[in-house]
Amino acid sequence: MVSPEERQRILALAQDVPAVWQASTTTHAERKQLLRCLIKDVTVTKQAAMITVAIRWQTEACTVLDVPRPPRAAEARRTPPSVVARIRLLAPQHPDSAIAAQLTQDGMTPGLGGRFTASKVAWIRYAYSIPTGCPEAPGDCPTGQRGDGCYSARAAAALLNVDVSTIAAWCRAGQLEYTQQTPHSPRWITLPPERLAALHKPVRQRKPRHGPRV
Repeated sequence: MVSPEERQRILALAQDVPAVWQASTTTHAERKQLLRCLIKDVTVTKQAAMITVAIRWQTEACTVLDVPRPPRAAEARRTPPSVVARIRLLAPQHPDSAIAAQLTQDGMTPGLGGRFTASKVAWIRYAYSIPTGCPEAPGDCPTGQRGDGCYSARAAAALLNVDVSTIAAWCRAGQLEYTQQTPHSPRWITLPPERLAALHKPVRQRKPRHGPRV
């Protein structure tokens, strides 16, 4: 039997359902039982972008909710169009590693979540046929100069009239600025006009050979 005091407590709780629902002592099973007591039926109507949920309560009152449809698995994993457009804009003058850093700084994320990396940017470029103006491999840059203005070691050596080993030595000594994706990957040299003028070696002119006097 329920005592008069317990009956009054139950009636008081019935007037404040949110308190009962949110109480730490209420279990998930009890919340389900509470819903069964309150709800008479539910009607779900699917639309293109929304799901309409009509809840009829035991009092015959009706509540209608519009809930956005969750994206399909393929849509959830797809790279957002804004990211693709941003990569297309940056690719001519930025290498994949710099694009990844910029996208992360802009607060953008890949379709699968996480942070952008150079490999993820390269995959997106491949998937959407976006060419790069700043390849990591010198063989992919026939002119020797990338879209960001950096030169391959061989192209820098030709401009400065030195050999490639001299370029490597100048890089190690800090005389040339360069970028390098990994410690053993190719160097891409920055050659502003003043540095080019300071390091350029003149072309040696060979003295003509004179034949024996007769």
